[in-house]
Amino acid sequence: MRTFLVVLDDSRECLNAMRFAAMRAAKTGGGVEILSVIPPEEFNHWIGVGDIMREESRERIEAHFEVFAKWMRDRQGVNPSLVIREGDLFREVMAQISDNPEIGVLVLGAGTDKSGPGPLITQITKSAATLPIPFTVVPGNLSKEQLEQVT
Repeated sequence: MRTFLVVLDDSRECLNAMRFAAMRAAKTGGGVEILSVIPPEEFNHWIGVGDIMREESRERIEAHFEVFAKWMRDRQGVNPSLVIREGDLFREVMAQISDNPEIGVLVLGAGTDKSGPGPLITQITKSAATLPIPFTVVPGNLSKEQLEQVT
């Protein structure tokens, strides 16, 4: 089964990437894997404090994931999985692609502000020639109707 990998973060454009991945998975008989990466600098505190912060980050990610997962199950009939990794975002995305051979497409949401599409898209684009899978960039300003038309 081809799996669409989507990166979960707090950005607005993440929503469109999630929708796109779920709609494509539903129409092609694929799956969705949602990856959230916790940056290592969040835990540069004393060991006990860092452990508490790490657990709080995981709980926040799982709650955020459940919102998307419910929508995917109810509206698209897709049951996504969640992977949480810690480290540099680009390296962890690449590691996840390497670790899961079922991942067939990376789906990213592009930012809509003047600063550009986002740092991950910039890094992925620079590495496009060596990526082991294709990637799809979903514009953050597409409406639900536009997403339905293109999926």
